[in-house]
Amino acid sequence: MSRFSIARWLGCVTILLVLRSVAMAEEPKTAASRPVLLFTVPEYCEGIVFDHAGNGYISHGAEITRFTPDGKRSLWATTGAPNGHKILADGTHLVCDKSQHAVLRLSANGKPLTPAATDCDGKPLRGPNDLTLDTPHGGFYFTDPEESDLENRIGTVHYVDHNGKTSLIDHGLAYPNGIVLSPDGKRLWVGESMTNRVLVYEVEGPGKVKNRKIFAQLPLKNDQLGQINNLPDGMCLDDQGNLYVAHYGMQRVQVLDPSGKWIKQLDGGNLTTSNVAFGGPKMNRLFVTGGLATGQGGLFRLDLEGTKGLTITPQISLHSEK
Repeated sequence: MSRFSIARWLGCVTILLVLRSVAMAEEPKTAASRPVLLFTVPEYCEGIVFDHAGNGYISHGAEITRFTPDGKRSLWATTGAPNGHKILADGTHLVCDKSQHAVLRLSANGKPLTPAATDCDGKPLRGPNDLTLDTPHGGFYFTDPEESDLENRIGTVHYVDHNGKTSLIDHGLAYPNGIVLSPDGKRLWVGESMTNRVLVYEVEGPGKVKNRKIFAQLPLKNDQLGQINNLPDGMCLDDQGNLYVAHYGMQRVQVLDPSGKWIKQLDGGNLTTSNVAFGGPKMNRLFVTGGLATGQGGLFRLDLEGTKGLTITPQISLHSEK
């Protein structure tokens, strides 16, 4: 090797080492908050949500379990394969269910009502996964990732308006999963699991989006830490606009600021971290779902001092459907 080649090689090595050191310096450390296991259920769980009274709900197997603020648990509904879950102002629940190929509607007592969405433009839905409310306009967005992956990018994102019409707003995605609408309704985030990234859309109006961009490329798994995958799953926001992403296979919740910068990571308590939601009297508790090594599902709580979650449950309506 010539002196020039050696010098060039040493220069390249130096540059790589510098870049590596910068990347390591910029990588946020895992926050000190320790997850507390609240309880387990027989199967992997997800779909965490809270109602107006502070009661929580998690989806697992064919069932939805309800738990009260004092820790009592009970079977609330059996739907088949429930997942993402939100609650409307009148107490009606919307639940994505893969087995029924629909976004279901249930009463406050878990009674089945007419489904909110079963098809789009005459084509049956494959398997809705998660949803986010567009409260000012009476609609909601949801993802349908079923049967999609990197080789078969058929995942879709939909909007259901206040009249119940379902529209296609994007397609060609590799497993669109968690979905969140900003409080001002101007940005829509979608986690694309198989590409390990979060996408963001500009929202022009109810169900009208444009300029899909990559909001953030998430970190890759670290085999030395026992991490097994890197798939963004459920998401939520705090009141400062930071996005919290359950990172399946990483035992982490990744926190991104409004610009998409990776600012913090939290210990999710379980390796297959699936979903996140803020709750508690002060909205400073982050609840995390997922699966345990035993095959059971676990609900974890992280107490985040100085952080307050965004309230997503619409204000109570005077009228409710029984």
